[in-house]
Amino acid sequence: MSNHRFGGRSPRNECRKDKPLNEIAPAHDDSQARLDRLAELSQQLLARCRARGASQAEVSCSEETGLNVSVRMGEVETVESTRDRGIAVTVYFGQRKGSASTADLREESLDATVEQACAIARHTEHDDAAGLADAALMASDLREFDGWHPWPIDADRAIDLALAAEAAGRERDPRIENSDGASVGSGESLGVYANSHGFVGRERSTQHSLGCALIAGRGDDMQRDGWYTIGLAGDDLESPASVGRKAAERTVARLQPRSVATGEYPVLFAAEMARSLVGHLIGAVSGGALYRRASFLVDAAGTQLFPDWFGIDELPFLRRGLRSSAFDADGVATRESALVDGGVLQRYVLGTYSARKLGLPTTGNAGGVHNLQVRANAGAFDEVLAGMGRGLLVTELMGQGVNAITGDYSRGAGGFWVEDGAIQYPVDNITVAGNLKSMFRAIEAVGADVDPRSHVRTGSILVGRMTVAGE
Repeated sequence: MSNHRFGGRSPRNECRKDKPLNEIAPAHDDSQARLDRLAELSQQLLARCRARGASQAEVSCSEETGLNVSVRMGEVETVESTRDRGIAVTVYFGQRKGSASTADLREESLDATVEQACAIARHTEHDDAAGLADAALMASDLREFDGWHPWPIDADRAIDLALAAEAAGRERDPRIENSDGASVGSGESLGVYANSHGFVGRERSTQHSLGCALIAGRGDDMQRDGWYTIGLAGDDLESPASVGRKAAERTVARLQPRSVATGEYPVLFAAEMARSLVGHLIGAVSGGALYRRASFLVDAAGTQLFPDWFGIDELPFLRRGLRSSAFDADGVATRESALVDGGVLQRYVLGTYSARKLGLPTTGNAGGVHNLQVRANAGAFDEVLAGMGRGLLVTELMGQGVNAITGDYSRGAGGFWVEDGAIQYPVDNITVAGNLKSMFRAIEAVGADVDPRSHVRTGSILVGRMTVAGE
């Protein structure tokens, strides 16, 4: 692994704002050859595991490279280049499991890693749920989903883009007097998962980002906000000028906030906040929480949790999906299916191990979910806002006040007060509270204003009634 960071600030007085994001000389793409080498390495390691008597084995090999730069107030803050490699070996002696990892590809290190995994397995307890997924469940249609778009950007160009975003934001409004900085990131990831069933899965992906955070006002009246864009290809990113302007507009809109009287009101979660509600659902229906009985949704499969129009679909085969894949972390074939349909929880989110612990079949979700789409029943954001009439629009959430066992929900929040379907003024220093089961049932609308910056794709979500604690 190599990691180079250059601290301190160096002035950059010239930003090439007019150069398109994609106007960069193409680089040679050797990703397939690197995947070939990782696949060959995985087979060598599996052979070593067999030679030491393992009844089953699995190997994960990965390579990641990245570039991240940050600027603040027109000066360079950091430039970081990363190159990481990882090898993980898991062996099974019957149903006793051992794992070890390394980043060193020397023969003696690889041998030591396999030997360490075997030694651990020989000294662990028998576990009825341990072992590879059934061979019949292995993925066979190993497609790619247009997720590989290297962006051959160098540090100078990345700095120029970050500076352009920050400059556009600072120039947007005279009340923007300070900055929390702007950043550009670009990363590539290659991975191979192989096991003793003969399965070899290869994946490659890229992700790029551009963000800016600004500060308006002075002293106790200062407010901070920002904006960011992410994409699998450089061309998918918003322009630096657009990112900077949105960051400025969001920051200025927060100036001179008020509080609100404590009471029960409708609460509209903006799309980027709404996905956290879906995240709480996923956590509660995931296998690890369920077999430990550390979830408020134990035994909830097949029950009505949401209004009868509400649905969530898992779509692992989306072209350019942020988490598209033909197989999960166990090599099991993924599949399109509903997580929630007609408001009813259709299934849990299970990998092989958690499924066995629960006496259920795996859902192909070892390693997490693959692109969730929350079905909308309303139109654009303004339509949802108008439908709410009077209440709270939440654009910021703070704290971790969610009890996974009871579903009790209480988080610090900021946003805007709404009257007659229109935003009136910003609010902060408030708390929104409820219970997730009740909140799920009280959802009245899901907007079509999907925030594309996550693998959980949802529009704004209107919860009909929550406790809002203010003055």
